[in-house]
Amino acid sequence: MNVLDKGFVRLVDVMGSDLSVVNAARISFGRESDSMNDKDRKLLRYLWDHQHTSPFRHATLQFHTKAPLFVLRQWMKHQVGCAWNEISGRYVKFNPEFYVPSTWREQHQSNKQGSQGEIADSKSADILYESNMKCAVEDYYELLAMGVCKEQARMVLPLSLYSECYWTASLQAVLHFLKLREDEHSQKEIRDYAHSVRVITEKHFPESLKVEQHS
Repeated sequence: MNVLDKGFVRLVDVMGSDLSVVNAARISFGRESDSMNDKDRKLLRYLWDHQHTSPFRHATLQFHTKAPLFVLRQWMKHQVGCAWNEISGRYVKFNPEFYVPSTWREQHQSNKQGSQGEIADSKSADILYESNMKCAVEDYYELLAMGVCKEQARMVLPLSLYSECYWTASLQAVLHFLKLREDEHSQKEIRDYAHSVRVITEKHFPESLKVEQHS
């Protein structure tokens, strides 16, 4: 799924299903289900509501994502049950791509970490931002031309630079990510990515997504 102006979320691999979660729980009683039924759905709800979440770790998803650095730095705070590997500016020379917002939001009046509405002079903000991005790219390439190593030259590139990652996470970790990053207090840009993760995950774990939504 495409996200923002140049980003995406792509499912690489998946292991398990809602039934995997159910059977991981039912093994405690030496039982197993062949297909999902109403009792299994109730069990999923019970497990999640009472924080018996270990069965949700028996299913995993692997995503390939392209996102601005400031989004990834929030996303990478989710470490439990997750594995991360990111493209490295130490090894490759970046072909810099930057996130260009469609609107410039103003600071929220009561939420110090949030935003609201749109500023009055978006055009001036566009000009200032694009000028800064152009200078960053020019300086990056100039440092490389001067012989500066890639791992240092990259320091001039801003947080709006797009990067790419592989994110592998247990189903429990994905559900926890969605609970926090789809919340209205999260930054809009990471909420957009969380929505894409939800849409993709729901195709493979529809029943598990239902219990998370109602928690």
